[in-house]
Amino acid sequence: MAAPPNITSKDLTGKFFMNKTLSDDIDEVLAEQGIGWLTRSIISIATITLHIKHCVEEGTEHIDIEQTATGGIKGTTENRILDWKERPHYDHLFGELTGQSRRTKLEDVQDEFLRTGWLVDEARRDGLIEAFVVSVNGWNARQIWGFEEFDGKRYYSRHLRFEKGDKTLFKKLVYDYFE
Repeated sequence: MAAPPNITSKDLTGKFFMNKTLSDDIDEVLAEQGIGWLTRSIISIATITLHIKHCVEEGTEHIDIEQTATGGIKGTTENRILDWKERPHYDHLFGELTGQSRRTKLEDVQDEFLRTGWLVDEARRDGLIEAFVVSVNGWNARQIWGFEEFDGKRYYSRHLRFEKGDKTLFKKLVYDYFE
């Protein structure tokens, strides 16, 4: 289902399901991150749900995301504080990570893939979310979050630039909104 106009990058609170038709296949990224074939196979057939709580605490934006897969299987937890400070994190799927997040302006996004496709008026008005993660396993991932239009409908989306060694992968993840 398309995201209603009151769901913006200023307040992502809600439940979102990965739209596998509109999203790119991320199996190659997961393989490069060291995720085994069986786990990748399960992820490929599971429905991935994001439960997002977006708030401002003591003047700083927080986006807390609990991911689940079909059947209530616990996925990754993302606790983003939008102040661009590096924070260590241990993820049961991806291991030791250091991440940082912030609100960014569309015109400040340097990478062409990360910058294009957004609903421009909305991105300029509200900004986009930038998240950057570095793994001790030799990879990094930069994501830009915002809203795009597909077939005349508005969707929450993430553009991903993944790098490991000399390999760079570009993927789009698109989510249906669920009330």
